[in-house]
Amino acid sequence: MKYDCLIVDDEIPLSESTSEYFNMFDIKTTWVADAVACLEFFKENQTDLILLDINLGTDSGFSLCKKIRENIDVPILFISARNSDDDILLALGIGGDDYISKPYSLNVLLAKVKAVLKRYQNKETEEVTFGRFTINFHLERVFCDGNDLGLKAMEYRLLSYLVRNSSRIISKEELFGRVWGDSITGDGTLNVHIRRLREKLEDDPNNPKYIRTIWGTGYIFED
Repeated sequence: MKYDCLIVDDEIPLSESTSEYFNMFDIKTTWVADAVACLEFFKENQTDLILLDINLGTDSGFSLCKKIRENIDVPILFISARNSDDDILLALGIGGDDYISKPYSLNVLLAKVKAVLKRYQNKETEEVTFGRFTINFHLERVFCDGNDLGLKAMEYRLLSYLVRNSSRIISKEELFGRVWGDSITGDGTLNVHIRRLREKLEDDPNNPKYIRTIWGTGYIFED
């Protein structure tokens, strides 16, 4: 069976109430209480998104995330009452897409889940168009008015990641990890690639409308 959201949390009343709330808004949701049940779930079912608690009784959400990531590429949002920087950095570093603190507001959590599902569904499309430009994810090429823009490999990877995560502020650290695949890439390298993309995409690179800088944080792609 195919679900929109799977909740993995040993707080059963919370999982039940969250699932019921999501289903009221047509986000098809179910829940399991531990790592074993989660792995069993994927033998016969699929989901487009996972809400994963860190503390799962005797199990660890961190370990479960690593196992899931071995075979399944869907967004994983950690939900936890643990709020230390170390926990957040570890969760994001092992493949988590976001970190949501407990107690959470159901309507705010629903909005986050809807936004992530929308971005994930965009990843399944073959093309995305903005302005005069079209990204063909199958060909890994970008076209302007039908002509190949001739982006270099890293320029394409950076742009496609920004577009697939449009309308979300993306930190430099996330770009280093997800685009370059390491955490030691310097600001200078990123700045050069952003400048080159703006020169190829923007009518006025000094006043960009697509790739905007969020000072002190990172970047956001907006169409």
